[in-house]
Amino acid sequence: MLVLMGSILGALLGFYAARRRNGTRLDILQYTSIYAIAFAIIGLMVTITIHRIIM
Repeated sequence: MLVLMGSILGALLGFYAARRRNGTRLDILQYTSIYAIAFAIIGLMVTITIHRIIM
């Protein structure tokens, strides 16, 4: 669940970051995908950490 939420949050932040820098359509796609991947990885690490603490 955290991975999905992180991915969506990252995509939104990447979209706004690219728009703020007046990026082209491809810039917006790149920022969106990179931020989504990065936040998904962070969400995965948090999920694994929580799971290992509980077990």
